[in-house]
Amino acid sequence: MALTWSHAVLNVKDAERMLDFYTRVLGFRLTDRGEIPGRGSEIIFLSQDPGEHHQLALAPVRQDDGPSNSLAHLAFRVGDLAELQGVIRALETEGVAIRPITHGNTWSVYIQDPEQNGLEIFCDTPWHVAQPQGKTWDVAADEETLLAWTKAEFEAEPGFEPKHAYHSRMAEQAG
Repeated sequence: MALTWSHAVLNVKDAERMLDFYTRVLGFRLTDRGEIPGRGSEIIFLSQDPGEHHQLALAPVRQDDGPSNSLAHLAFRVGDLAELQGVIRALETEGVAIRPITHGNTWSVYIQDPEQNGLEIFCDTPWHVAQPQGKTWDVAADEETLLAWTKAEFEAEPGFEPKHAYHSRMAEQAG
């Protein structure tokens, strides 16, 4: 059996504020919205993938305030560093605090949505690095500089190798 990821549902308090953040700031589009039969509450469906009805749903049933205590974060991959830096600029324009961390295998920024759910937005580096790892990286660095810096920071770590070699080995082990 092979499972593939489909979607996540967040329980939220302020549906309109959360809808605005995920659509306007992160670029999701509203795909559906309606009342959950027999529950008396609505659900809002969002996606960036035309092949997925929803990748994220918002259910305005949350009662408490403050950070979520049962979810560390949701992670979203972007295509490359330029795209990630574009997202970072959009977040900074919105006044969203970012925490840039590289794990060696990704360049990531960690943020919180308006209801303090943790989010990670990242792009892949060309390397596999055994985890856990975490170092602050310069979000303004150009790609050539960042590639050289990341390699220098992580190449002495056990398991450091080109990502394609790691993926090939994992595919062989999976049979």
